Amino acid sequence: MDATITSKPRHPEKQHRPDNPQPPKPDWIRVKAPNSPEFFSTQELVKGLKLNTVCQEAACPNIGECWKKKHATFMILGSVCTRACAFCNVATGKPDQLDPHEPDRLAEAVGKLGLSHVVITSVDRDDLPDGGADHFARVIRRLRETSSCTIEILTPDFMKKDGAVEHVAAAKPDVFNHNLETVPRLYPTIRPGARYFTSLSLLKRVKEVNPTIFTKSGLMVGLGESKEEIAQVMDDLRAADVDFLTIGQYLQPTPKHAAVDRFVTPEEFESYVTLARAKGFLLVSSSPLTRSSYHADADFAKLQAARSQK
Repeated sequence: MDATITSKPRHPEKQHRPDNPQPPKPDWIRVKAPNSPEFFSTQELVKGLKLNTVCQEAACPNIGECWKKKHATFMILGSVCTRACAFCNVATGKPDQLDPHEPDRLAEAVGKLGLSHVVITSVDRDDLPDGGADHFARVIRRLRETSSCTIEILTPDFMKKDGAVEHVAAAKPDVFNHNLETVPRLYPTIRPGARYFTSLSLLKRVKEVNPTIFTKSGLMVGLGESKEEIAQVMDDLRAADVDFLTIGQYLQPTPKHAAVDRFVTPEEFESYVTLARAKGFLLVSSSPLTRSSYHADADFAKLQAARSQK
């Protein structure tokens, strides 16, 4: 059902905005509807354990491919975000109560799915004194107790939450991801609740706390940024010693979200791979359908190999 006609809209803060037209997608961005038995069994497991996934909440185009492999990206701290980013399909509003049993259920899901690498993200929780940092740490510790899987986290920016980044990094995830999302010029309209240099500082701080943790960040393109601005963001990330960069096409969730400025060609995505490698990233994933956790298990093995070779 369209979010604009439900009694409880998914994005109440966006309802007053005029509709942005949604251009037809080019052939290279189209994906098949999910229909594999593995997809439906993963769906049932997630539902049965009352867990949230960013795959569902953010309407990821890769859900069919990933869930066929039983690779779900879990979203902790509830399903309602305190931010209202112009690109994001996660619901905005009054956040959920923290569930103290969520780490146990998530660990159970990881075991049942047989994951060797798990990705855990969250909504923004500006309402919590620590932004949800301790909950992240509890999830990581519980997974260490119950599984041998490697752990990748994708966190909020923990803006004005002193000690939060340090607390999460002290739990020693294998990969600490925080997405810059877009270029600084577009933050006021695309990511109004965030600050570019706050996000950049978070990534730098993780390396200061523990240089052995891989750091990772992601960008969307097709929002009106220039190639020169993308190159500058790459330089900023390398100055913060970030290891891994992902770049993917922005896709507009609803007419009320930010408009797609253009569909970036596969050739341009390849040019970003060449540029990022030249700038010194250990790994770069750049393609129309690239998302933060897309092929994360295989990419972690590549990260380890790249570090050992370096």
